Amino acid sequence: MLVFTCACWSFSFPFMKALEQVGRSNVPGESSVFFAALCTSLRFSVAAVFFGLFCARTLRGLTRSEVFQGAGIGLFGGMGLVLQMDGMAYTLASTSSFLTQGYCVLIPLWFCVTRLRWPTVSVLGASGCAVGGAALLARLGTEDFSFGRGEWETLAGSVLFTAQILWLERPCFQGNNSRHATVVMFGCMALSTWPLAWAAGSQTRVLTQAYASPSAMGLLALLIGVCTLVTFPLANHWQPRVSATQAGLLYCSEPVFTAIVTLFVPGWLSGLTGIRYLNERLTPHLMAGGLLILIANLWLLLNPPPNSQADPD
Repeated sequence: MLVFTCACWSFSFPFMKALEQVGRSNVPGESSVFFAALCTSLRFSVAAVFFGLFCARTLRGLTRSEVFQGAGIGLFGGMGLVLQMDGMAYTLASTSSFLTQGYCVLIPLWFCVTRLRWPTVSVLGASGCAVGGAALLARLGTEDFSFGRGEWETLAGSVLFTAQILWLERPCFQGNNSRHATVVMFGCMALSTWPLAWAAGSQTRVLTQAYASPSAMGLLALLIGVCTLVTFPLANHWQPRVSATQAGLLYCSEPVFTAIVTLFVPGWLSGLTGIRYLNERLTPHLMAGGLLILIANLWLLLNPPPNSQADPD
């Protein structure tokens, strides 16, 4: 289910990239922070309303623990997305993709520090394969590593995504209704980013004008329907069934699917919206990187870390 979630999430990259281009044509001259914050706030505001209505019958039983869980993953996830989206405007897409996968290293490192023990050989080997696969997918070379605003923002976003993964699987949240926590998460992601969108815009009117065109609304509908309302409820329900380390490696499959999706979706979106967004090409780097990430997940699946918090089922 987490791999399926990553497959759906992979469409978010071309959708968001195309949406920003359409927004810039509607309100030229606005900052990258504005578009990143506005996209995130609109996306999760609508998701909160729709998913809240879907869960309306049971929301009366919302508990304090579910609110606490949802607020945590919402704040970490919302700020992480804004940093990731804004960072993409100041660095290569390949560098952004690679640095975002930092949680496959940060999660084992966290457990090393908090549990005062070295990671197992399987965790080290699987994490190394995942990092190598991400680097191949990004076609990353040493010349790409010149840390500036984009790189630091992307890395900070990866740290927040790490915190989101770790927060979701905390033992104190066992027994929570994941749908309730997801409603709270959507609301917190929206509330935490609306003030940033308002502050980053040059005028109040650009909040309503940026995505007022039919093409922008269509892209938002796809982003919300395919990449939000389907994915986050599934991730919040199924991720606690595996260890945080394995979840981080499974999420590394997202850039593999993204690389496949960008072979055809950009051209399709260009035809629908009138923007210039070219398809990417199938390369040996894609196949080799995807294979390494697959090996990483199989390695950890066959040699799980001790004291995993995964559900016995």
